[in-house]
Amino acid sequence: MSDAPTLVKCLVWDLDNTLWRGTLLEDSEVALPDDIRRTIIELDARGILQAVASKNDHDHAWERLERLGVAEYFVLPQIGWHPKSQSIKEIADQLNFAMKTIAFIDDQPAERAEVAYHHAEVRCYDADQAAELTGLPEFSPAVVTVDAARRRDMYQAGFRRTAERESFTGPDEEFLRSLDLVMEIKPADEGDLSRVEELTLRTSQMNATGVYYSDADLRALIADPGHEVLTVTLTDRFGPHGAVGVMLLGYHERVWHLKLLATSCRVVSFGAGAVLLNWLITEAAESGVHLAADFRRTDRNRMMEIAYRFAGFTGDACDCLAELPAETAPDRADIEFRHLVAERRPGPTTMSVVGPALGAEDAAGAALA
Repeated sequence: MSDAPTLVKCLVWDLDNTLWRGTLLEDSEVALPDDIRRTIIELDARGILQAVASKNDHDHAWERLERLGVAEYFVLPQIGWHPKSQSIKEIADQLNFAMKTIAFIDDQPAERAEVAYHHAEVRCYDADQAAELTGLPEFSPAVVTVDAARRRDMYQAGFRRTAERESFTGPDEEFLRSLDLVMEIKPADEGDLSRVEELTLRTSQMNATGVYYSDADLRALIADPGHEVLTVTLTDRFGPHGAVGVMLLGYHERVWHLKLLATSCRVVSFGAGAVLLNWLITEAAESGVHLAADFRRTDRNRMMEIAYRFAGFTGDACDCLAELPAETAPDRADIEFRHLVAERRPGPTTMSVVGPALGAEDAAGAALA
């Protein structure tokens, strides 16, 4: 097991004598030190979200953050007079982050102790450590993906999207149409590899196998004309959702082998999984082939099993499956097949789909997998 610490996904800042020098309600001016500003900007660039938990007047404190030029870097500010443990729980709940991925920095030992008492997994730091945070391993992801670098923007867009959905009075399908959703499917390239690897690593509700594909595995598949590595992104009028899915596909003469389908849980409510499967099924139908999808039950992926069933995949045997190579890797020993005879599907009514034509090369001459 790795000794690497769990990465921090959100750092929650106190304000008085922590983020800035001075006490807002007592001093005529407060100052933001240059090293703190650099820390805020660097953590943001690494994809670490930042929030505020401060006992202050909200409007006064937020106005001061705006004057200091850093308000835009903070999500879900909790500025008021309630306990900071309550503020941190509110932030974690709204982000849907585990407490072990939250960090808290405050100059007051009593405030850190109060948070630690209620949330033992939250890592607490003294304000004197603020300039050192970027050098700590828990704040230092090995790779910063394109999505990580714009994570704050995506979350802020998500909050606006959620607020509009809560105020929308029509049917869900009508709301989805109002978003102007666009799904783009494309072959993975060099810049996508870290995000694709991250998606395959997750044992999530929407991961069909839980099989991990390393950077080297993915590079080999991208270079193999008998395979396709496809990334899926989603955007709407509020902004990008980022990379939300990956498909690993092997081409054979009579059947395409869907080795992995993984989608982000955050786009389940948009029906992205069903749209993606229907697009793939139509592509297979255009090429006159069947589909065989790998599936392995995990503790969390019941939703993926249901998605395959609703799309028409079954556990029935078919002669085409004889084309698939026998699995010898230990992590694929208990893989099951889900089979489907592909027929063209109607396009989605809630989003546009942009994708490549699959199987365009002659499969017989493509060094079939």
